[in-house]
This record gives sequence, C-alpha cells and structure tokens, in this order.
Amino acid sequence: MEWKKHCYRVGAQEFEADAVPTPGPDYDQFVSDARKAIEPWLSAVFQAEHLNLLIGSGFTTAIAYAAGGSATGMSKVTFGSAHDAEIDAHAAASAKKMGRGSANIEDQFRSALAVYEGLLVIDESAAKALKKQLDIQLLAFLKSLLESERQIAAATIPEKLRLAQTLLQSFLLSCASRTASRERLHVFTTNYDRVIEHGCDLAGLRIIDRFVGALNPLFRSSRVEVDIHYNPPGIRGEPRFMEGVVRLTKLHGSLDWSYDSDLGTIRRLGIPFAAPSDHTDLPKEPIDTVMIYPNPAKDVETTAYPYAELFRDMAAATCRPNSVIVTYGYGFGDDHVNRILLDMLTIPSTHIVIIAFGVDDRLKAFCARAREAQVSLLLGSHFASLEILVQNYFPKPALDYITGRLTDVLRHRPAATSPGAAMATPAGAGSS
Repeated sequence: MEWKKHCYRVGAQEFEADAVPTPGPDYDQFVSDARKAIEPWLSAVFQAEHLNLLIGSGFTTAIAYAAGGSATGMSKVTFGSAHDAEIDAHAAASAKKMGRGSANIEDQFRSALAVYEGLLVIDESAAKALKKQLDIQLLAFLKSLLESERQIAAATIPEKLRLAQTLLQSFLLSCASRTASRERLHVFTTNYDRVIEHGCDLAGLRIIDRFVGALNPLFRSSRVEVDIHYNPPGIRGEPRFMEGVVRLTKLHGSLDWSYDSDLGTIRRLGIPFAAPSDHTDLPKEPIDTVMIYPNPAKDVETTAYPYAELFRDMAAATCRPNSVIVTYGYGFGDDHVNRILLDMLTIPSTHIVIIAFGVDDRLKAFCARAREAQVSLLLGSHFASLEILVQNYFPKPALDYITGRLTDVLRHRPAATSPGAAMATPAGAGSS
C-alpha cells in the first residue's frame, strides 16, 4: 500500500486517497459507495465464530472528544527526585528499543519502579524518597483519569452528552450483538479508565470478568469459563445462553484495582465512574496498592500476578481457528500484545481488522509482518472517526431478525408489476 491519509482494505475492496470529498453530493456518494464495501464485510466479520475487540487509548479519546472534553494525556512528568535524569534516559532508550518513538509516562514509571526496587537493596532512605515522588505522580495520574471520566459522564452541553453516550453504546452493541449460540464477544483493553464498563452499563450489557462478589469483588483464577444461562418457560433441561453478555479483560489493570500485599489478593474498589478526585477509596500511596501496569519492556514483567492470567486469557481467546480481532485506538506500541496478535495470524483462518485514526511506523511494521489476506484496514480521520464509523459503516447495533425476515419475505414474493402491486399483496404473503 501507499499508506495515504484515508484508506480501507476489506476483502477484495480497496481504496486510498489523500483526501475525501467535502460535505455535499460528492461526499454523500463517496460514503454510499464506501458503505457498500465496508458494512457487509464488517457484518460478516462480527458474526465470526470467535470475535474479540482490542481497545486502546484512542477509544477513550474519541468518546471524550464527542462529549466536548479531553482524555488523559500520556505525556512525561517530572518526579523531582535525584534520579530523574537516569530515569528519563532509561525510559527514552526503552521506548526507542520497542519502536514506540518518544517515551511517555508509562515508560517513566516502569524505569522509576526499576530504580526503586534497586534502591530498596542498597539505600532504603533514598528508596523512600523516590517512592514518595512516585506516589504523588501516580495519584495525580489517577485523578486525571477520573477527570476524563467526569468530562464524558457530565458533559455540559446536552447534545454532546447524548452523542457521546449514543456512540459508546452503538459501538459496543454492534460488536456484542451476536446470536447467543456463538461465543461471547471478548473485549480486551490496555486502558486504565472505566469507559467500556460505563458503556456496557448504558447499553444493558452484562460483563463477565475474573472478579467475584458484589460488595468487594475479588480477582479469581477460576472464573474463566463462567457464563450466564436461563431456562425458557415450559422447557426442561435445555438452558439457553442469555443475550447481551460480554467478557472483559483489562490487560494493564484498572484505576479501581487494589492489591493487598498481606493477603496476596486483588480487589476492585467501589470507586464510582467519574468519582470526585477526593474520593475516600483513592489510595494515598498508590504505588503499593493500585494495580496499574506500566508498559513492560521485558517479558519477565508479564509473568507477575495477575499479568500472566490476563495475557493467558488473551492468547487463549485469540490464538485459535476462526478467530477475529477488531482493534480500535490501539497504537501497536506494546510488544507483548503485538506478539499475541502475530501468533494468532499464523493460523490461516484468523483475521484482524485494524481501525486507526492515523498511520505511523508501528502500524506499518506490524502489517509488514502479517499476511495481507488476513488484515482488513480502516485508516484515516474519515474511516476511523467514531461518529462516521458508527453512523455509516458499522452494522446495526442489534440482533436484526426483522431485517432478515423482511429479506426472506421479499425474496419469496413475485416481482411487482406496478407501483401498487406490492401494496396489494396480502399481508404475510410469501412468508413461512
């Protein structure tokens, strides 16, 4: 590909251009033509035997933008410690090694935590001083995540609030609306916020994850195969799968996860979505308790509990025949995630759909290592715009039995010979 600003590749259909028409008749025709290629393809993809969704920070940014707000930035911070220069140098080197460009706050925390662990061995007082600075910056990061949630949940302009909620629900429902006999949609995210959980609440979707309990949910390793069934009235011994159920795995942890070092357990705290920054459950020393994982540069870091369980879930869900994964807002900057995706694509019947706002070297490098026939692309500010995507190219966010039934009825009816012939056909004619 020439990697122009706007492009799609779905099946045998391809398009590339440096610009799309401005709003008007030409734009409407362009969208109509693109929809004829993209929507049927995505409809088929979303009914794959195993469907997975990988969400990155770009998704939260898109929802926040629709609400008139802004998402948490990942720009670098200043710890104010005696080791800042060494931390920044190591963070920059590791980010470059991973092909992620300049370092961000995750790279800094990873490097700073490595320094902290070393100082615990050789200079405990210096370790305490560094930890204090890390706690301050991590707590500020947590509060900024809550601020992003507040901008999404309480947009000051009602129209923008409704738009953000509609886009959030429609996006998730389009992916989750699968026949109940098929395996559940499995959502993976590298985000720390709770935007996906918020969207599931708005859409009435039930979430299955590794946490058990209502008041103090506890992370368990025994909840992988749990599902939700019901018994239809008058039927015995034939439980049915309940519709509107999704699985969720937060690969890098979440702002409301807390680790109890004494018990070795992880709990989900009762921090409401868009909670105030002075919420009582926010820890004063988050380095010790909050389960937020900076981007790992070494595989050894992915073996830590519960990292291993979370990535095992992703590998098990994706690396099998007839599996599809759809990515949105993911920048392909995490080697440990990319490796699972590339392992999945070694199976000929698997497929990946990449929806991205822009094209960078990381995306190009990933696509260069994958077989072209197994990669579908929707790239650029037009095709990846959440509003345009949901309104024009995504399938209807419902189990659309009515449209399917209508198609069957019209297919069995004789062709209308006059404008009034169809109206004169008896109700239900041609139906079975």
